[in-house]
Amino acid sequence: MKQLIVATGNAHKVEEFDGLLADCGFEVHSAKVCGGMPEVVEDGGSFAANARIKALALRAQAPADAWIVSDDSGLEVDALDGAPGIYSARYAGEGANDLDNLNKLLAELVQVPVEQRAARFRCVLCLLDPEGREQFFEGACEGRIATEPTGAAGFGYDPIFVPVGFSESFAELGETSKSQLSHRALAVKALRQGVL
Repeated sequence: MKQLIVATGNAHKVEEFDGLLADCGFEVHSAKVCGGMPEVVEDGGSFAANARIKALALRAQAPADAWIVSDDSGLEVDALDGAPGIYSARYAGEGANDLDNLNKLLAELVQVPVEQRAARFRCVLCLLDPEGREQFFEGACEGRIATEPTGAAGFGYDPIFVPVGFSESFAELGETSKSQLSHRALAVKALRQGVL
């Protein structure tokens, strides 16, 4: 079985990748199997550039026969000219947590009517095979930003993101629905079609 190492220390992402790739012949691991995710500066200026930075950093310490996948993803809000974008994880500043980021976003949208809160979660994957070839895959999930958080599942901005065609937030829909709709699921689907 091929080893796929996810370039992250985020257990939620590793679980999501494992579920999405369970039937593909990959044994999915976190960066912990090769000493943990190295510190990287995500200064690439785009989701693709940041995903590449993370993948290459992990490649340097991973087993030679391992596949590496990294992602950079975030929330883009039209009323905020695409913010928080590549800064989604640190929107409220370095050291801020998910709730801090979510609250900052809601505060910035307080005067924006619901019908003008179009947004999307975007994910770009960078896949490195054992020979070092790079491939990129993208997925986006369209939706809108709710006026207040709802639901207890998920993480990050899930409690305020309502995907198109639904009245519930990602945090209310649960993992089964989210795994079919999410930006990461769509990017992994593109990866599966392009590589596997």
